Order: sequence, then C-alpha cells, then structure tokens
Amino acid sequence: MGRAVRFARRTALVTGAGSGIGRACARRLAAEGATVTVADIDPAAAAETAELIVKEGGAARPVTGDVSVEDDVRAMVETAAGDGGRLDVLHSNAAVLSREVYGRDLDLTEMDVEVWDRTLAVDLRGAMLCVKHAVPRMGAGAAIVNTTSVSALVGDTDHAAYGAAKAALISFTRYVATMYGRRGIRCNAVAPALVLTEAARRAMTPERLAEKAAERLLPDPCEPEDVAALVAFLASSEARCITGQTIVIDGGTLAHRPEHAIRQAREAG
Repeated sequence: MGRAVRFARRTALVTGAGSGIGRACARRLAAEGATVTVADIDPAAAAETAELIVKEGGAARPVTGDVSVEDDVRAMVETAAGDGGRLDVLHSNAAVLSREVYGRDLDLTEMDVEVWDRTLAVDLRGAMLCVKHAVPRMGAGAAIVNTTSVSALVGDTDHAAYGAAKAALISFTRYVATMYGRRGIRCNAVAPALVLTEAARRAMTPERLAEKAAERLLPDPCEPEDVAALVAFLASSEARCITGQTIVIDGGTLAHRPEHAIRQAREAG
C-alpha cells in the first residue's frame, strides 16, 4: 500500500533542513506531495537536501539564511509562498548545535554570554520570526510545527541555554496556537530525545549509546524518519483537532522513574 498524499498542492517551509531531523521532515512532506522550501544556514547542505528530494520525485527548492536574522526569514517565507503567496506548513526546526556554541553550553559560572545569546537567538527568536512572517501568508487549515526537546522538560548538568530556549519554545507554541486558532491555524511542537541522526552517530561513543538505551523503555532508538512521521501527522488535516500541544517522542525515556533505568542497567551488567 502506498503512502498517503496528504500535502498535494500545498507549500511548506522547513528550517534547519540541511541535515538530520530537518532533512527527514522535508523529504517526508515532499514525498506526500508538498512543494518544500529547504532552508538552512549551510547553502551546500540545503542544496543537497533539495536535490535529494527532486531525485526522489518531489518538488523542492533550497534557500540559505540565518533564522535569527529577520531579513533572511522574510526571504525564506517569500520563497516558500511563491507566486501564489500562500504558505500551508511551517516546520521551525533550526537550532544551533555547533561545537562553537552548543559545545560551549556547559557550566553556567564559566559560560560566555555570547553562547547564551546565540542559542536563544537561533532556537527561540528564529521560531518567532518564522511565525511573524509566515502567519500573514497562512489561511485556515495551515499548520505550524516547532521542534523542541526533552531537554525542555528535565534538568541536566550542562546545556542550560539550549534547555531554556527549548522550554520557552513550548510556551511560545501555546501562545501561537491561542493567538491564531480562530483563523484556523494550528501550532504544535515535537519534543525528541536522542535521535540517531548522522551527526549523533558520529558523536556518540558505544558507551554513551548504551547509557541512552538504558534510559529508554523501548529497545530501539528513534531515527529521523520517526520524527518526520510525527511532524507530517501534526501538519496534516488528520490532526485538525490538535493544537497548542507538545508531543514527546523519546522511546519512553521520560515515562518512568529513574530507578527503573538504573535497575535495568544493573541487571544487564
């Protein structure tokens, strides 16, 4: 049985679509009929995703920009809306995960303020700017999906800037849903835990992967395509009664007491 075509004659903008979750979401939306604008700060990565979609029989065009810069976001939305001036799906997925920023988001007492500011500028202000320029192009039935994180829902010993930005994004999602719901525009968020993107596979040691496996209730880790399936559902008319929600996709990582994972690890060891 073939995949449903839920986005025929619809336009979509996916930010941070040059790799990982964003690339998988762009491919999924295109596979279901959307004309997808692939936005990324890396022009080569954006072009690669767009080319991949076209090779798969979909419609896509790359655009380069920084979501923290308003003129760049305005250009992204204008490209995505095209001649018809309409945008049906916005997936705000861009986040700063570079070694220079995310890799320095460590002890707060030693953090450079620039790390905090850059994280919030991309991860939070970027989503706001996308909404600011996308909503005027949207009509009833349009959908916005933000990528937050389980880091927004728990504490940790590092990445406080990232966690704070993602937590604010959950609240922002509710506000957008409330502001524009009467216009028929929905806004939801997805909150992944570890997703085995290519970058994650390169970065994670076998020991770290084993630790993450011990945290989960389910045996298999999430892949980018799992998040893409959830994003596509939330963006589709099948989710027409869902708005203002954050859906956790984590293999059950946050669904149990920590003692459960500790006990499992001991029994396995």
